[in-house]
This record gives sequence, structure tokens and C-alpha cells, in this order.
Amino acid sequence: MSTHATRRNLVGSQAERFKPPVFRPRRSRWDDLLAAGRRLVDLQAGSAWRDLRGELATASGDVLDVGCGAQVFRPLLPRAARYRGIDTSDARDRFGYAVPDTEYFEGDEWGIAPASVDVVLCTEVLEHVEAPEPFAAKLHAVLRPGGRLVLTVPFSARWHFIPYDYWRYTPSSLDGLLRRAGFREIRVTARGNPLTVACYKAMALCLVPLMGAAGNPARRLLGVALLPVLGLLGLIGTLSLGRDWGEDCLGYTVTARRPSAGEAAS
Repeated sequence: MSTHATRRNLVGSQAERFKPPVFRPRRSRWDDLLAAGRRLVDLQAGSAWRDLRGELATASGDVLDVGCGAQVFRPLLPRAARYRGIDTSDARDRFGYAVPDTEYFEGDEWGIAPASVDVVLCTEVLEHVEAPEPFAAKLHAVLRPGGRLVLTVPFSARWHFIPYDYWRYTPSSLDGLLRRAGFREIRVTARGNPLTVACYKAMALCLVPLMGAAGNPARRLLGVALLPVLGLLGLIGTLSLGRDWGEDCLGYTVTARRPSAGEAAS
């Protein structure tokens, strides 16, 4: 029997063995504290928060959060911004999210008027979209001319929410996808670097015995023993986010703009 034949055939996988808890919607100060703590041990979430804190600080007008999940980044918006969160009707079954003030849509119809939004926010969603080209076209269509897209995607990240995780994007593919949809002034920046990725992967190994040890006291004890290592890796990984080097990273933060009417005609 070949070595290939002894490995698992992943086609047909329906769930991951290790699954961190989903994000909590913000309902109290306690939720804020839990979210801050999670960002220290979840470098994907922490790096996205770090980038979006700056990108959303000046957002104004109508902000549409597409695939909003638990509306994690809503607190970063200025008070004057008018927030609207939408998600697919199967978000609860696929991803575990059901937030009362989210608008859930069926199929591919978002229920958003064309050219009615000033800012579109779309965080860690694109990898879960089977058909990215029509999706990118919708992101463009709901924006007013001159409107801005703020988007994040993972890169060095595990296969998650199986089987609803389809893609990993590079800066080249993101640029091509958004240009074909009609966007301009596309900017793709890396979240983290090879050191950040190494810390992130090592932290995941520390979390597996802690979070996946139900009914196994020995594994739970190992997880507790690794907590100091987890904390140190989280500190190093967070500090490393300030350095931009190398071609490996946790993910990408993307900004783009829908051309104004005059630009589109020229």
C-alpha cells in the first residue's frame, strides 16, 4: 500500500477536530474584556483589530458589514456612522452566529439598494464564498461612486468551519479579483510576518490539549502547563506585528475604492 493511500482522504470532511469558540456579540463591558483577552491569544483576530482600528476611525455615512457574524468590529466605527450588518440565513448552522440586529438574507439577494452605501466592511468572509467573482461585483454595486471597501482575508490559517472554507488569497489574486469587479486604488497589506506566523502556529499547538481535552484530565493538565508558553508566544507575536517583512503572514488587509462617476466615464 502506498504512503498516499494511508493518509486521510479529506474530501467529504464535515467538521474540524479542534474548533475555537465563536466570537461573542458585544452586549456588555464584560464582552469587551473577553474580546480584548481573546485578541491576545488569537493573533488573527488581534492583527485584524489592529488594522481595522485605523481604517474605520474615519468612516462616515452608511456602513454595510457584509457577513458580519458577531459584529466584532462594529465598536471601531465612529458614533456618527450608520451601521448595518447583513449575513446569510444559514450563518447559524454553518458558523454558529445568530445576532438579533443582523439582517439575514436568503440565497444571493442581499436586499441592499445599488449605490446606497459609503463604506463596505467585509472581514474574514471571502474565503467562505464559493463564487468570489459575483460576490466581489455585489460589493462594488452596493457602494456609492467614490465609496470605499475595507476587507480582510486569512492567509496562513488552518482549514476552518469545514467544509465551508474554500480559498486562500494572495495579493495578486486579490488585486485581480477587485479590479475585474471595477474597484480602483487597491491596496493590500500583510498582517504580520514569518515570526508572527510561527508564534501563531505554535500557539495553536498549545491550545489543542487545553480546548480539546474534554474527558481527558491528562491532556487538560498538559494544556494548563503550557499556558505560560502560550502567553509568551502571544506577547512575541503581538510585538512582531509592527514589523513588515517577508512573504508569509497571517492574512491581508485590503482597501479599495469604487471610482466616482467622472472617473468611471473617463
